[in-house]
Amino acid sequence: MTTDASTGGPAGPWLVAGLGNPGPGYAGNRHNVGFLVTDLLASRLGGKFRTHKSRARVVEGRVGVPGVSGRRVVLAQPMSFMNLSGGPVGALRDFYKVPVERIVVVHDELDIDFGALRLKKGGGDNGHNGLKSLTKTLGPDYFRVRFGVGRPPGRMPVADYVLKDFSAAERKELDYFVDRAADAVETLIVDGLERAQSTYNS
Repeated sequence: MTTDASTGGPAGPWLVAGLGNPGPGYAGNRHNVGFLVTDLLASRLGGKFRTHKSRARVVEGRVGVPGVSGRRVVLAQPMSFMNLSGGPVGALRDFYKVPVERIVVVHDELDIDFGALRLKKGGGDNGHNGLKSLTKTLGPDYFRVRFGVGRPPGRMPVADYVLKDFSAAERKELDYFVDRAADAVETLIVDGLERAQSTYNS
């Protein structure tokens, strides 16, 4: 039986869910950074997102060195709105038979400075409606790649802030940080959480 060195279990795909809201009106929002990271990962795989019956768009491929450290991966972008993300991701989990220890969620994080990353396994939702929905469906023990967007200025409501586009100054650096987050996802899958944390947590 083929095994996956990172989990010790039977080899199977990893599921990487980038969180966001569907539709062009949301594409540049801070809340949609999970979509930006999974878009980049899809381009690295040479794949294009296709619609899946789970109400998500998916791309299948491999990350790592083929035949050596290659891992099967399913990239997903839920086509529900953010606060209903658990439904599509849960359906993909069931369809691909992915255990929770091979699920990675990429999302925006208010309590981290713009562009900084924190990787962890498990934890609370910190008021993030996408995580709240996912945890209700999956339990809390999935991996998180938390992409910092910082706190809103002044008294701006959080909901307004995350549904605004990145600022002009932020956009100058955004591609670099998205690229780094994509690297972090690949490292987590291929080399494990500890290596990814030591390299990318900032």
